[in-house]
Amino acid sequence: MTTTLVYGLAIAGRAVAKELVARGQCVLLADDSKEDSAIAAHNQFADELGARFVSCPDARQLQEMITQVDQVSPAPGVPEEHQVIKFSKSQNKFIASEIELAYQLEQLASTPRPMIAVTGTDGKTTTTMMAAAILSASGLRSMAVGNTELPLISSLSSDTQAFAVECSSFRLAYTKQFRAKASVWLNLAPDHLDWHSSFESYKCAKAQMWAHLRDDDVAVVPQHDEVIGAIAKQSGARIVSFGSETGDYHVSHGVLNSPTGRIMNVSEMRRSLPHDITNALAAAAITIESGLATKNDVANALSEFINAPHRIELVATHRGVAWYNDSKATSPHASKVALKSFDSIVLIAGGKNKGLDLSEMACQPNAMRAVVAIGAAQREIQDAFSTVCEVRTANSMHEAIFVANALAKTGDVVLLSPGCTSYDWYANYGQRGDDFTREVKALVASVKATEATQ
Repeated sequence: MTTTLVYGLAIAGRAVAKELVARGQCVLLADDSKEDSAIAAHNQFADELGARFVSCPDARQLQEMITQVDQVSPAPGVPEEHQVIKFSKSQNKFIASEIELAYQLEQLASTPRPMIAVTGTDGKTTTTMMAAAILSASGLRSMAVGNTELPLISSLSSDTQAFAVECSSFRLAYTKQFRAKASVWLNLAPDHLDWHSSFESYKCAKAQMWAHLRDDDVAVVPQHDEVIGAIAKQSGARIVSFGSETGDYHVSHGVLNSPTGRIMNVSEMRRSLPHDITNALAAAAITIESGLATKNDVANALSEFINAPHRIELVATHRGVAWYNDSKATSPHASKVALKSFDSIVLIAGGKNKGLDLSEMACQPNAMRAVVAIGAAQREIQDAFSTVCEVRTANSMHEAIFVANALAKTGDVVLLSPGCTSYDWYANYGQRGDDFTREVKALVASVKATEATQ
């Protein structure tokens, strides 16, 4: 009987432990959390599974635990320099991520269900959700899983007929067999350098998505990215490209096109910012090239598709100023996507940096009216924009909204696109976006109330 050390007990770690125990395997549990409430919750979870839990094991304890197991499954939040990774490698233990274990379990089925996959620095979630919507439009029961609120391994017991899998570098780093019938690598830029030891390590982790492809699989690449294209060629899979103007899947005269002709008019999409269009082309490519959907399925799905929250999400428009929540932009590369979408911007940026060069955000100098710097990276944001536009600081989201409102003029967009994680002020980017939304709506309501009494 296989025994697995599951290290890290957030959403993915718990999902792995539950599924392995449900399949008759043994698990040993551990987590680095030092909070009493978290430790109590982990102990209760372990009791429910009939497993042993060790809180914050020291080096000696951890090495002993690793000797007792056959394999180790680190949660996505466990960085590659963590001692559990180092000790596991020194003992030659098999290290498997959540999607790797899920893939292996699915292959045990008499007829494994098809998977399509998405990775990239930015746009993964939206493209995965688009792909799942297209699969649903084709008549298949489908789910967007992986680096979402639903781990792939949690969906194995469902009646899903096809999986759209969002693949983060954290999950791809520890894969040995995982592959998808069609998969797309959207883009590549430095990210998560607080998790990976280097950009090269990050790139190699992403490349694992194509490490096990067969010649009848499909690797979808951005038309003009030579690095991604070269990795795709090494896979031996059939290569299909996408791009805003050129590629097998491209836009021409306001029409989304496939290798076999028209898919739909761009105007038929609910939202069609530049990145929406390229994400749509990528989703169309993996669903059509996998043989799981048709052009009509793509058109039907994309005409109804609503983007996930916290991704260039319009919160309010008042006095000629539009307020957008792009809290999901946790890297400079992600913020650049939003910044290229508008012509006159008051930007709210900052948070906890991931070891990235924030000066990359100053990419649209002609569009920048002003910047409000927030969070732990406040000084770095100031430095990045010091020669571009006026920069002010704020020590809370409430203050940031107040300052941005004072700076904004008719025709401006006030954009929360932090370029950093939220872990200085918030538990996650969702909380940050929700706070921004509340503060904006409170501001608009207050202004309207004042105007009504005048």
